[in-house]
Amino acid sequence: MSGTYEIAVIPGDGTGPEVINEGIKVLKAASEKYGVKLNFNFYDFGGERYKKTGETLPDSAIEEFKKQDAIYLGAIGHPDVKPGILELGILLKLRFALDQYINLRPVKLYEGVDCPLKDKKPEDIDFVVVRENTGGIYTGMGGVVKKGTPNEIATQVMAYSRYEVERCIRYAYKITRKRNKKNMLTLVHKTNVLTNCGDLWLRAHKEIGDKEFPDIKQDYAHVDATTMWFVKNPEFFDVIVTENLFGDIITDLGAMIQGGMGIAAGGNINPDGVSMFEPIGGSAPKYTGKNVINPLAAICAGAMMMENIGEEKIAKAIERAVQDALKSGKIKSLSAGKMGMGTKEVGDLVASLV
Repeated sequence: MSGTYEIAVIPGDGTGPEVINEGIKVLKAASEKYGVKLNFNFYDFGGERYKKTGETLPDSAIEEFKKQDAIYLGAIGHPDVKPGILELGILLKLRFALDQYINLRPVKLYEGVDCPLKDKKPEDIDFVVVRENTGGIYTGMGGVVKKGTPNEIATQVMAYSRYEVERCIRYAYKITRKRNKKNMLTLVHKTNVLTNCGDLWLRAHKEIGDKEFPDIKQDYAHVDATTMWFVKNPEFFDVIVTENLFGDIITDLGAMIQGGMGIAAGGNINPDGVSMFEPIGGSAPKYTGKNVINPLAAICAGAMMMENIGEEKIAKAIERAVQDALKSGKIKSLSAGKMGMGTKEVGDLVASLV
């Protein structure tokens, strides 16, 4: 046995438990093959628990999570709970409390997946977005005055410290060097309008690159231009680093050009602490219990989790199995209800190929 790991599992809401079950199925198959033991510790945080108890995520759970090697999340979002309660009370609380200051989003088109972009192939869409995950406009700095009147004013401030910017950019440079592909890091911002925050990011990008990563090419693109290039020439990108709000927006576009939310996985990373991995697609409550939701994003998130805790052989085995499953032609589509097989059957197929 080369390693034993404690994995906190939050199946969450809607179809979250279904896709997590298939992810665990594949993780077990791969870990057994490579002599690794994974202990899965389940937590019921989500909409149903909130409806029963009024509790989102107690501080005691944060302390438990700090003792785990990683967190594996299904989805958070319940149709009977007002939007924002679970997102703020669970997802953002976890990110902030565990200082998961990096959101890592690979954007990769697999062979056998239909791409909505004309004539684009797997070799054209293979880049990574490094999004700052705990700062910026999402921290809620600001307020409302004269609420409910014709003169109501609302503010929400994009605020960054040099420390927050530097640690994100430095992580992105390290990822670029590790990938060793184009060796180019593109900063995405809006420096022509957001002249204060944008200038801070731009200066940090250049200074860290010049001093610590002279082997990495530095690049810059405005966020609006980036959305255009994602569609027109995605092959241009290698690694992108950006602030919180812009990263949130462009990664959804990235998911679409790689074939859809059914294959999009992400990680909330603390490089020196506990990180959390999840499919991007959300809880999709209308598909709950129907065995039609695509589990591949959750399976890919499991692979990311294995790489993060140092089990790269397992991560690569899972990624190969996903690729082989897609190349087999048995999965007809990445869309829910159109896959040509059920959620469990997709999990079985990938597990058999590990």
